[in-house]
Amino acid sequence: QVQLVESGGGLVQPGGSLRLSCAASGSIFSLYAINWYRQALGKQREFVADITSGGSANYADSVKGRFTISRDNAKNTVYLQMNSLKPEDTAVYYCRAARGSWLGSWGQGTQVTVSS
Repeated sequence: QVQLVESGGGLVQPGGSLRLSCAASGSIFSLYAINWYRQALGKQREFVADITSGGSANYADSVKGRFTISRDNAKNTVYLQMNSLKPEDTAVYYCRAARGSWLGSWGQGTQVTVSS
């Protein structure tokens, strides 16, 4: 199995950028798809983006064109580059590994706050 740790969150003004990292350990990272989800206060956790083991990416409509997911298998890390941030992007961001029908555990998350 693979264990994940998120980092890179913080406070940013509207229109700003952040890059989140999801660092993995414990297994062959390159075999796993990685999902990014987020959960705003009082709301359900929602899909943001994912990247397959082969590098194909998918995005929620709400972030398409603003966020970019990528992976560096040599560093066992998946990145979420977030540009043109909006207040509605404020949430705790989580990553999770997936392989076939298997889903990994959620990490501790990283807080992103978009505010002036």
